[in-house]
Amino acid sequence: MTAAFSPQLVEVIDVFSSQRRRPSGSVAQLEVCHVERWGLAVECPTPEAPDHDAEITWLLPDLGLRLTRYRPRRRHSRPGPSMLTAVHIERETRSWTTTDLLLGLEVGDHGRARITHATEFAAAVGGGVIRLSEADYALRTVHRTLDEVTRHRDINQWLAHRGIFQIW
Repeated sequence: MTAAFSPQLVEVIDVFSSQRRRPSGSVAQLEVCHVERWGLAVECPTPEAPDHDAEITWLLPDLGLRLTRYRPRRRHSRPGPSMLTAVHIERETRSWTTTDLLLGLEVGDHGRARITHATEFAAAVGGGVIRLSEADYALRTVHRTLDEVTRHRDINQWLAHRGIFQIW
């Protein structure tokens, strides 16, 4: 049985055409879109962002997470933090559908992590946009990940602990 979610939380990536349909209805062409053993890797240019050249995202279905970072436009700029967001992921042959559960982590240098979007998450749960079972799933996912990332002190070490040996 598929959960009923607000369309504002659902994003679809068409693997064959390398396109991402945002909740707003906009469609973006992806520069990178390939299935990996651990999930899906995508990269999308961000021409409207003054500081970022591209958004890099990994979908990690076994972990229930979307891992996102932005590549700086200026070559010598420091990259910003990585964002880990609890998501529900449905994989099909042609497309991957993610439903954002709003709760996430921001992971900075040396594995310093903090929970993000708690207010939006609480409002969505309170308003019935996210079901209680999905809210519990998001909380368990984020707290488990917070514990693991903090213990490993580095996002690449945490990924290796999870069997993902590509460098983030």
